[in-house]
Amino acid sequence: MSLLEVGEINEFVENHGWSRKEDSIIKEFTLTDFSSALAFTVRIGIEAEKADHHPDIYLFSWNKVKIVLSTHSEGGITEKDISLAKVIEKL
Repeated sequence: MSLLEVGEINEFVENHGWSRKEDSIIKEFTLTDFSSALAFTVRIGIEAEKADHHPDIYLFSWNKVKIVLSTHSEGGITEKDISLAKVIEKL
């Protein structure tokens, strides 16, 4: 899988509320409470396993979840990252 062009990445982040930092796309979600944040984290984990693509997931401040996506084997952002980000958006 090849790295995406900067324009492709920028189009996605601008249209979906993600941000880009170096070789990753990042988004922070705020849920209503700890239980919701934990359940959201588990649902992301299930979808990540299905996609065989595993983001960094941070649960913090009792109701916030931060997702960091990058394809480490390629050294940057690929279609795999964008695809999983779109799935996460639907959760």
